[in-house]
Amino acid sequence: MNVSLSPSDSVSGALRDALAGLLDGLPPTKAAQAVERLIASYRGTTPTDAPVLRDRSDVVAYAAYRMPATFEAVRSALDALRGAAPEWVPGTHTDIGGGTGAASWAVAEAWDSAARTEVLDWAEPALALGRELAAASGVPGLAGAAWRRARISAALRVESSDLVTVSYVLKELTEADRAAVVTEAARAAQAVVIVEPGTPDGYARIIAARDRLIAAGLRIAAPCPHSAACPIEPGTDWCHFAARVSRSSLHRQVKGGSLAYEDEKFSYVVATRFPVAPAPARVTRKPQLRKGQVLLDLCTEDDGLRRDTVTKRHGALYKAARDAAWGDAWPPPPHE
Repeated sequence: MNVSLSPSDSVSGALRDALAGLLDGLPPTKAAQAVERLIASYRGTTPTDAPVLRDRSDVVAYAAYRMPATFEAVRSALDALRGAAPEWVPGTHTDIGGGTGAASWAVAEAWDSAARTEVLDWAEPALALGRELAAASGVPGLAGAAWRRARISAALRVESSDLVTVSYVLKELTEADRAAVVTEAARAAQAVVIVEPGTPDGYARIIAARDRLIAAGLRIAAPCPHSAACPIEPGTDWCHFAARVSRSSLHRQVKGGSLAYEDEKFSYVVATRFPVAPAPARVTRKPQLRKGQVLLDLCTEDDGLRRDTVTKRHGALYKAARDAAWGDAWPPPPHE
């Protein structure tokens, strides 16, 4: 997503520094082994009766492996919320299943504010490490965050909050717990942001959550331009986007990669109880550049899925189309 609404990169820089310090001195082979186990767990059938992160080695590996990607995916979803409600600023934030707090770092950067944050997770080692990273961040909204152990299940109760985030959590839950957690988030929040992997099954969980949020009386702010039924026929495709993730040398070492970046594929939904102005349409695939024209695959409010061809004859719109990225609102807001 190419919204560029964040006021600064100070929080993301602090996160990179914190992760580098965390990995400093940790044997790369040990971290890599823990990462491989976590990858197998997340790609397979994840247990739903115990936390995936069991001890400090697990959470350090998780932080190196997942925090940068989760941060960028959630930040992209938050940018879409900011685009739909540019005047709204959350004063309180609850991060359900927040683990080491990547979503809370994204919230701190998105609004550059000291929103009161509470992170809920059932893995005490994850909370401990998240608390440690946040305390050293120098970011008021993180340093003052509350970290509370809570079972993420149908028994969860959340205090009223302006913003509730649920990122990369639903896969770890049974179907009944998944539905209950989304319902509880909808009850407690003015705005709900849910992010899942950009896979067919991740998208299926997002669509189920979307339906439940609408049934609870919320309206869709992003990525959809409407709160009507998704125009994608089940089983034919899935809606997902990509966020570019910078990788430090230690990050590359832990993950066994050579590139300085990776693209995190994710699906998401943002819903609110207050009025929003969703994008008229959203780019759902990477734009295709041809000689003198750009092909845009769009999800639209009135026409469902549609392909637009923008040519040089469209003037400024053609230039905007050439600059458009997968996940962007279309047409771009006037200020862009």
